[in-house]
Amino acid sequence: MASYLQIPDDEKGHDLDLFCVPRHYENDLDKVIIPHGFIMDRTERLARDIIQDMGGHHIVALCVLKGGYKFFADLLDYIKVLNHNSDKSVPLTVDFIRIKSYCNDKSTNSVKVIGGDELSNLSGKNVLIVEDIVETGRTMQALLSLLSKCNPKMIKVVPDAFLVGYALDHNEYFRDLSVSVGKSHSY
Repeated sequence: MASYLQIPDDEKGHDLDLFCVPRHYENDLDKVIIPHGFIMDRTERLARDIIQDMGGHHIVALCVLKGGYKFFADLLDYIKVLNHNSDKSVPLTVDFIRIKSYCNDKSTNSVKVIGGDELSNLSGKNVLIVEDIVETGRTMQALLSLLSKCNPKMIKVVPDAFLVGYALDHNEYFRDLSVSVGKSHSY
């Protein structure tokens, strides 16, 4: 059984007319790739998998802002429900960090980490990183290098694909969509 959902690169998606999409985005979007209900169901299952994989030991959930915030909040809600309704629960703490590697829509050659002053508290803990988009991997490599200096017990990364909506953006647009959509190439 697969532990992930694979969406083919040539996924046809769903017609925008089938969903509530703000009118000011209609000309910028091609299709809905992942409907909101599907996202929520998959997020609930990921929470269960995370508890099973990382449970039994303190988890520090680290959100990479801005794009990771919506998925992060929903994921933590499901983890909290599992913690409250299970015979076995796990301590969970939350932290936030920003990483800059883009100027407008262009990738720069430098990675700047903002925040994370309390990352020294990660020693011996399981760290769950919720990132928005892993494109070149340079940003994630910089973050993993920084975190490894803190001697965590385990580090796991939860990436999203390159989509917009559900808090994922393109130049700060589309974060307010509740679905993940394929973006037109009009920018």
